[in-house]
Amino acid sequence: MKENINIMIVGVGGQGSLLASKLLGRIFLDNDYDVKVSEVHGMSQRGGSVLTYVRVGEKVYSPIIDKGEADYVISFEILEAARAMDFLKADGRIITNLQEINPMPVVAGKTVYPENLAQKIKDEGFSIDAFDALSLAEEAGSSKAVNLVLMGRLSKHFDFPEDEWIGTIEKSVPEKFLEMNKRAFLLGRNS
Repeated sequence: MKENINIMIVGVGGQGSLLASKLLGRIFLDNDYDVKVSEVHGMSQRGGSVLTYVRVGEKVYSPIIDKGEADYVISFEILEAARAMDFLKADGRIITNLQEINPMPVVAGKTVYPENLAQKIKDEGFSIDAFDALSLAEEAGSSKAVNLVLMGRLSKHFDFPEDEWIGTIEKSVPEKFLEMNKRAFLLGRNS
């Protein structure tokens, strides 16, 4: 593995970014990497922007990712992906759900939701994997499983076998939600 891997998870409060960062941290720790996971920055209530940082390497000294340092931006919502572009390295990758969640200024009628964000991100020169993670989550059994769909998609970029990822999910998710979350992960990984 290269020196460090920096993963930024962005979304809207209540979408499960904490579970996503917990899964990433755990699978890397279980494979003997040093891992630092940040606290959530932003509004923790539903509707506000949130972000977490996951930094992985031989030795990681800080959980913070500065602009231009993220290898991956994992976004639960397309506007949050656009807001996080400055954090991405030139050869970094955005993996994003195409879902649009209106922020308060749009809800209040003070502005309009930007159009064609995935194309605009691509036009800026960034590598973007934009797809309908919400439909896959609903297929798995819950719209709340977008986080596991995105983790499944991200998992293809690492060498850990599928059964290790599933084992990490089993250690991290309550029993009553386990099968649905595993389905969501596999739909994201295999889509």
